[in-house]
Amino acid sequence: MLRGVLGKTFRLAGYTIQYGCIAHCVFEYVGGVVMCSGPSMEPTIQNADIVFAENLSRHFYGIQRGDIVIAKSPSDPKSNICKRVIGLEGDKMLTSSSSSFFKSHSYVPTGHVWLEGDNLQNSTDSRYYGPIPYGLIRGRIFFKIWPLNDFGFLRDSPNGHRFPDD
Repeated sequence: MLRGVLGKTFRLAGYTIQYGCIAHCVFEYVGGVVMCSGPSMEPTIQNADIVFAENLSRHFYGIQRGDIVIAKSPSDPKSNICKRVIGLEGDKMLTSSSSSFFKSHSYVPTGHVWLEGDNLQNSTDSRYYGPIPYGLIRGRIFFKIWPLNDFGFLRDSPNGHRFPDD
């Protein structure tokens, strides 16, 4: 009897570990569901919207200008940020506010991206902390799941004029 109980216990532990590894690989390499918080991506993504983030693009360097990404915060590595990719490596970016009399520019260095929130008046982004390393990107958001009245693919940036000229 003890042998039967131990056998079932070890089988259950084995299945748990096996399925745990599969779930980890799916969430790490394929994608998952994410809840976004904060006002920085309004009106595209509202506070508490639930979205789907895929992680394959970051592994194959498929992140493009205009994509919305989840990244580790450069100022707080314990938290994630949700921002739009405005500039890629080598792009010349306007670093001062558009209302400022004096304009300043900087270039996005190799291996980095420039991220900004769609809500420019209420977003802490690359204008504040500079370009972020590509390695901090966790995934690309492309589909909104909740709320149901806004279900579907995400729309383009309301700040299209912020993209550098090609």
